[in-house]
Amino acid sequence: MQFDFARSVVPLVAIVAVATVALTTVMTPSTVFMMVLPSMIVFSVIAFFLGMKNGEYRASH
Repeated sequence: MQFDFARSVVPLVAIVAVATVALTTVMTPSTVFMMVLPSMIVFSVIAFFLGMKNGEYRASH
C-alpha cells in the first residue's frame, strides 16, 4: 500500500482531535486549547517528520 501525504496526515489529525475532545472532559477547555493542544501539534509534527525520514532511509537501504 502506497502512502501519500494526505493518507498519512488524516489519521494523525484525527488522533489529535479525539485526544483534544477527550481531554476537555477532564480539564478546563482553556487549558487544553492554550497549553496541551499546541504541544500535541508540535510533537506530532516532529514525530511525523522523523518517522517519514526513517521510512525513507529504510526504503533506500
